[in-house]
Amino acid sequence: MGGLELQSPRGLILLAGAVPIVVFYILKIQRRRRRVPSTWLWAAAQRDLLAKQPFRRLIAEVPLILQLLALSLLAVALSRPAMRGGSIVGDHVAIVIDTSASMGTASRAKGASKGTRMTEAADAALGVIAALAPGADAIVIEGGREARVVSPLERDARHLRAAVGTLSVREVEGDLAPAVALAADRMRTLSGKRRIIVITDGALAGGTPLVASGFDTEVLLVGDVEDNAAIVRIDVRAGVDPVTKRDQVQAFAMVENYGAAPRDAFVTLTIEGRAEPVTSRRLLVGPGEKAPVVLTFEPSATDAGKGMVVELSPGDALPLDDVAYARVPAGRRMPVTLASSASYSWVARALDADPDLDLQRITPAQLATVNVDPDALVVLEGACPPGVPGHDVLAVAPPAGSCLGVEVGAVVEQPQLTSWETGDPRFRFLTLDGVHVARSARLGTGGLAASLVRAGTATLIADASVPGRTVTVLGFDPGESDWPLKASFVLFVRNIVEVARLHRAQGAIGPIRTGEPLRIVVPSGVSSIRILGPGMPEHDVTAKGGFAVVPSIDRAGFYPVRWTEPHIGEALVAANLTSEKESDVRVRPVTVDSGSGKAESGTGSRIADAQHEYGAWLALAAALVIAFDVWWLTRRARPRSLLHVAAGSTAARRPS
Repeated sequence: MGGLELQSPRGLILLAGAVPIVVFYILKIQRRRRRVPSTWLWAAAQRDLLAKQPFRRLIAEVPLILQLLALSLLAVALSRPAMRGGSIVGDHVAIVIDTSASMGTASRAKGASKGTRMTEAADAALGVIAALAPGADAIVIEGGREARVVSPLERDARHLRAAVGTLSVREVEGDLAPAVALAADRMRTLSGKRRIIVITDGALAGGTPLVASGFDTEVLLVGDVEDNAAIVRIDVRAGVDPVTKRDQVQAFAMVENYGAAPRDAFVTLTIEGRAEPVTSRRLLVGPGEKAPVVLTFEPSATDAGKGMVVELSPGDALPLDDVAYARVPAGRRMPVTLASSASYSWVARALDADPDLDLQRITPAQLATVNVDPDALVVLEGACPPGVPGHDVLAVAPPAGSCLGVEVGAVVEQPQLTSWETGDPRFRFLTLDGVHVARSARLGTGGLAASLVRAGTATLIADASVPGRTVTVLGFDPGESDWPLKASFVLFVRNIVEVARLHRAQGAIGPIRTGEPLRIVVPSGVSSIRILGPGMPEHDVTAKGGFAVVPSIDRAGFYPVRWTEPHIGEALVAANLTSEKESDVRVRPVTVDSGSGKAESGTGSRIADAQHEYGAWLALAAALVIAFDVWWLTRRARPRSLLHVAAGSTAARRPS
């Protein structure tokens, strides 16, 4: 049995009503003149009649005591006194605990630190376990982005407490709907009294009601009112300084203030491996407002691919969303490797016309021995060796046989171009009208290959792309056509370069958010990668079809990835929370759709059916005291002699 506590201490304000009651009892009554036969019976009270002070000495009279007692009982009743330590009604109890990012908010009460909301939630869960009725069992379910059973149905309180002790904050958006649905599903097959208790701060990304049809459900809210500001968006782009004409990196961050007061903060950008920040900006964000900030710097030659951290300081109640992670993009010059044995190449001439390319010329035989940039666009002319390195590939006039998933067949003489995929990004802003081809190999489009340019039923240009890698196969040599004499040929080559440039800017993967699977793009032929991350031991992950998938990650930060076959490569993936809803840490009520069941809501320190409230009993006692006071004042007094009346009046009116 715990101690007595007040659920609503503000009810004690009613005690201030004692002041006017006492004042009424010490004020002298206003006397009126009356003509009487004699004054000798009131001679002893003459001094009191002549006193000039408006107040008299307080006398403990029965009505005064009764009225003060009734007022005190009503004040305590309104404050809802309760004694902790009762039992929860229920044979089976499902305890759903929110472990989303907002539960890491520092919780304070009366200026003293109480840890985090997760600490409060764990204490509330332990209180539920302690209040289980004899013979009752409970299941503990974690509700972050996904639902997870932490402890199956268990009667042993020690095991349940140990399961609660393993819970920690996950840096993901909160969605309790799957956890409540899982709890309802586990409870549905059980008989007896069943109930679900949800412990959360109410800061959930999903706004839909929690569905627990047919079950009594109680939501226990934890946390105090806290101000918070967060980085809710991060984006990085490579550009060119308009003055110096040198490479420039622009980091765009969006800061949102959820507090009731303006937030004056610094936004600082640091590059991995550097001791000092590279740039910083001061920012003033009004209450409930968003403010963008752009941080720019000129990267060094070794900065490309490194991690960069954008931080909001000084910190606040939720440190998790004061930091965002990104990757320094590669420079604007796109690496292109041309593997060709031809003495003259129209493709090479088109590539030379682009000043933002770093063109590497090698022979097809050197592909296996020369280091090729993992992000490079590889152009093959007259050859199609297996295990092509780099990222995107353009194969021109490949030999007969299989080439990157496309079957190169018989030669078609004088094919007439009939159609092409105008919606494909490789054919933006160009037309193939008037292009004549002397001869071209017929390309097979079975399997994953698709036709891009057709001459009747024959495919002349095919798409053999795989996830994360764009592969274009050109069935003819541009020199055996009049296409290089038209502007559309240069546009075609430029479009292929721009697609590769976009893939390079995104790195191994586009923006990733915590709580989502990590899909890593790897070169074709990579069968396994090694990954390391925050709170994650280094381990191997199987890759297939140009992808490696890591199950849902729950920590923001950097995830280095490397592979060794068919050639050595590495990448850096940055994961962020960046959630406007999760960073809004204001405690909000949670709506529960319990169907025929009963839905209740309270605080983490109050568990329904697990404590005894005495407010109603105290209110009844106050009513009885008031009734007794009324009886006392209206009772019929026994007749007494005039002498006794005078003597009693004299004793009551002794001067103070």
